[in-house]
Amino acid sequence: MIAVEGLAKSYGAVRALDGITFTVNHGEIFSLLGHNGAGKTTTIRILTCRLRPSAGSASVAGFSCRTQQDHIKPRINLVSQDQNLYERMSGRDNLAFFASLYGASKRRVEELLRAVGLGDVASRKVKTYSGGMKQRLLIARALVNQPEVLFLDEPTAGLDPASAHEVRALVKDLSGAGTTIFLTTHYMEEADELSDRVAFLAHGRVVALDTPRELKLRYGHKTATVLLQDRSEANIDLASSDDAARMESWMRDGRVLTVHSHEGTLEDVFIALAGRSL
Repeated sequence: MIAVEGLAKSYGAVRALDGITFTVNHGEIFSLLGHNGAGKTTTIRILTCRLRPSAGSASVAGFSCRTQQDHIKPRINLVSQDQNLYERMSGRDNLAFFASLYGASKRRVEELLRAVGLGDVASRKVKTYSGGMKQRLLIARALVNQPEVLFLDEPTAGLDPASAHEVRALVKDLSGAGTTIFLTTHYMEEADELSDRVAFLAHGRVVALDTPRELKLRYGHKTATVLLQDRSEANIDLASSDDAARMESWMRDGRVLTVHSHEGTLEDVFIALAGRSL
């Protein structure tokens, strides 16, 4: 659904993207991760036809982002970081207004309100909605045209855990129904939970691309928490020969009650690859 080859974008002397290459499959949840300024938003702007690249190629649904924008735009939609809703209008009226721009029916509006769990509050003004309700309305708005590809830029930023959980569940349902999801997020647990594959950007370059599991196995920092007979706990590094010797000694002396291993995290992966925290 998305193909990027050697994509580059410069702003004067600043090279925001430095020749990135990747593909996204139909129905996949693909996450683009990286620190602020890594090039994530620039990539989304190019793929949504709001910015022209300096070099390289990008296509969405088989159409060129350079020359076939009119074919791409009806097939995509975007949920940005900003909750840019009409606060003094009801949820239903917000959705109906955007549906009219796409020529969608009133039936489609009601279907979407039910799908995102806002049917019972659709008549309320948006200014009375919680952050999670607003975010679900934004996703509903982005689904008015039944996009083949949905771009989500930090969809759970600033939400409480319950609201974030609801949004993630909705994203999973959309992917399961065949919508291709292109996600950016600073929450590594969210990327780990949702993504089929992730790509890490650092200084405009893709420094790793694989499934979350493979990346954690390859680059993650593996540790374990050991509970001893005297009820004291010890954290050991599974890659350390000294810690391995300590563990062997405890086991030999029968001092170990439990061992809980901890796999690496995506945050570990990024630090290992880019030498800095997200």
